[in-house]
Amino acid sequence: MTYTYLTPFSRSDLELVLVVIFKSVFSTESADVESSDYSEMVDSLLNAASFSKSDDDGSNKGMSFEDFRSWCSHVPTIRKFLGSLLMLPGPARPGYQVPHLLYEDSLDSNILLLKKEYAWHIGGALPHHELAEWRLLYHSSLHGQSFNTFLGHTSHTGMSASVLIIKDKEGCVYGGYASQPWERYSDFYGDMKSFLFQLNPNASIFRPTGANTNIQWCATNFTSENIPNGIGFGGKVHHFGLFISAGFDQGHTFSCTTFGSPSLSKTSRVQPEVIECWGVVQASNELDTQQNAMKGTVLDRFKEDRNMLQLVGMAGNSNE
Repeated sequence: MTYTYLTPFSRSDLELVLVVIFKSVFSTESADVESSDYSEMVDSLLNAASFSKSDDDGSNKGMSFEDFRSWCSHVPTIRKFLGSLLMLPGPARPGYQVPHLLYEDSLDSNILLLKKEYAWHIGGALPHHELAEWRLLYHSSLHGQSFNTFLGHTSHTGMSASVLIIKDKEGCVYGGYASQPWERYSDFYGDMKSFLFQLNPNASIFRPTGANTNIQWCATNFTSENIPNGIGFGGKVHHFGLFISAGFDQGHTFSCTTFGSPSLSKTSRVQPEVIECWGVVQASNELDTQQNAMKGTVLDRFKEDRNMLQLVGMAGNSNE
């Protein structure tokens, strides 16, 4: 048996794959979904991809295998989805899990930054037990753009992990997953489960590189210039990967070795328009036996899945 990788495939090829993936993931929610429903997220995912391989005459650019591997490292939910095509279908099939977003019924969902597509993208970097429910804890338009109010709404909730999302006045949407509660410290804290992410106009996830342990930052009511008051992730003091000052009206984002991330916005200066925080409701770990019930000929029984893998070059062609 030999294996082939179909290269190069173009941006339009990848767009087709992504539309099919979105329809597969969200088909249980709506039978009438249209490709246009996901166009914004598809564009964001495509913007995070590289197409460095030219065809024979050099007129068109395509994605090389190295481009594909790099892209998948920054969009782990795509990798999970493609890998799950080798498994028997089940309710907790990796790559299909979309956190259920909990908020007040009276709230107009149009004001929320966190769309289901964004939650699916962010959730690709999280374990199964953190993908059941996410609860809205803080929204600057509802609760006021205040650091103290933010801490009041995110503390003592029984949820240690949270998803912080920012939309700035440049129109960019990005944030970070904090694995530890937002609590007052005079130095960096946290663990390697945290990460930074972009949602729009690029969709990428940046996990810790191990270069340092400057993961999470939360300082309030300090008077030293060496301890800036506010919340942040990565980098170093005054040069964070992402930082929002205690006034919640300004901040910055720089490239940082902590997460191997670039500046998350168009400029290093951050002027927040909306700040939003969701608490991750921890679900009990349950053994999904269907995830492990994979047989060697499973792809033969799921031809659509096989076609998907072949399209992106992950399935083998037999020359027997």
